[in-house]
Amino acid sequence: MSTLPVLAAVDGSDDSLRALEWAVDAARRRAAPLRVVHVRQHAHWARSDVLLQADPQDDPVLDRVRAHLAGRPDQPDTEYVGVEGAAAAVLPGLGAGAQLLVLGSRGRGGFASLLLGSTSMAAARDAECPVVVVPRPGREAQGEAPGGPGSRVGVGLKADGPDEATLGFAFAEAARRDARLQAVAAYPWPAQPWMMPGDMPPPVVDQDVIEDETRVLADGFLAPYRERHPEVPVELLPSAGDAAGHLVAASLDADLVVVGRHQRRLLSPVRMMGSITHAVLLHAVSPVAVVPPSPSEI
Repeated sequence: MSTLPVLAAVDGSDDSLRALEWAVDAARRRAAPLRVVHVRQHAHWARSDVLLQADPQDDPVLDRVRAHLAGRPDQPDTEYVGVEGAAAAVLPGLGAGAQLLVLGSRGRGGFASLLLGSTSMAAARDAECPVVVVPRPGREAQGEAPGGPGSRVGVGLKADGPDEATLGFAFAEAARRDARLQAVAAYPWPAQPWMMPGDMPPPVVDQDVIEDETRVLADGFLAPYRERHPEVPVELLPSAGDAAGHLVAASLDADLVVVGRHQRRLLSPVRMMGSITHAVLLHAVSPVAVVPPSPSEI
């Protein structure tokens, strides 16, 4: 069986060249081919969801990428593809034939002040493969990075029902990078129970008890992945309050932060981006991998 490629989306911007470098490294680590794609804006009268093949030999953006990658001794097998259409519609569809889609947080269009471009958002929300969004340098985040030297991969873990595809991706990525994995398991605090008029106040909840219960649940969910990847050191971080804030803090000095995409719901069958994932994409300092749920979880 042939190895699916790592797909790098380029548009000639510095952001896309930074994402390209990340994709080259990811392809090497996976012993996978690299497919570099430039989506040219379709004509105003064309349908945005129709993909038209363009000549990759007559594309200044791809020419710049070829020159950028020329002469590297460890360059993975690389294919250059030019297509026409709307990038936000075309790139998610191309993800069906890739094991990973990598792109920058911002492209050439739109408002420079935006934290995340529409193409990056659409790809992270709609692609069938995991999507890595590489942010611009210079982002600042509040909080302190979890300590410790060496490579580090962070992952969000829902203690009330973890995303198996997300955990599997995070462990595999940490193994490829000889990195330790930090699992952030957030729990709501302070507790805010709902009360109707006349209800008796609930008993006082001890935060230490909730944190211990979160740790026990999370440890149980992590156990099978630890068995499959005994070479990956795992640090579990039960964290009170805002999950997105803790994951953004975990992105400081991290190689990658991994989050799951929102699962489809019965009354909302369209693909969705969860609020935590959205916030991490907007504010994380490190690259962010958004992992779609496995077919059994959809």
